[in-house]
Amino acid sequence: MSRSRHIERHLVERVGWLRAAVLGANDGIVSTASLIVGVAAAEATRSGVLVAGVAGLVAGAMSMAAGEYVSVSSQSDAEKADIERERGELAASPDAELRELAGLYVARGLTADLADQVAVQLTARDPLAAHARDELGISAITTARPIQAAMASATAFSIGSAVPLLVAWIAPSAMTVTMVTAAAIVSLAILGGVGARVGGAAMLKPILRVTLWGVLAMAITAGIGRLFGAAL
Repeated sequence: MSRSRHIERHLVERVGWLRAAVLGANDGIVSTASLIVGVAAAEATRSGVLVAGVAGLVAGAMSMAAGEYVSVSSQSDAEKADIERERGELAASPDAELRELAGLYVARGLTADLADQVAVQLTARDPLAAHARDELGISAITTARPIQAAMASATAFSIGSAVPLLVAWIAPSAMTVTMVTAAAIVSLAILGGVGARVGGAAMLKPILRVTLWGVLAMAITAGIGRLFGAAL
């Protein structure tokens, strides 16, 4: 009997770069659009609006890259420290660690005898990997990748920021606030849909969540810009 190969691809493999990319793109759209809208609402010159937008893009992309790298590196350091601690416990008390592993499998629904067999076989193959995965929840799929997260976040931020900046460049001065706001809302809706689609989730809720928070941020920034513009 011929056997066909069964191939599965799980979307959790994308969680590291997808989270950073969605966060970066969302922040790029919202922060740059809010900055442009706020500066334009304060009745700044066209060149002032564009300079503010470009500065926001460059500074934001660098900030996102640095922030993602630092935060994910901290997660990676914690994971490595836990693995090293587990390595030491395995060397010092292998029998206790074996019983602990079997206990985890019993808690998940296996019988005691079967849990013992599974624990023995996995320990014989790679005890550290078994404990990292089943005790600590660390696997090759979900492990922290600082450089990947930093690059995804910075690239996505730059792409997201480019949308309101491009609209501000081509829009008539009197229509800058309206056109940038509209472009940002559409971009946020698209981002929410794309992020949901790539992550395998339903699209409506992410679209509404991303769009509503973006509109709120731009509205507050525009109000502050008008307030300070009038005061000046």
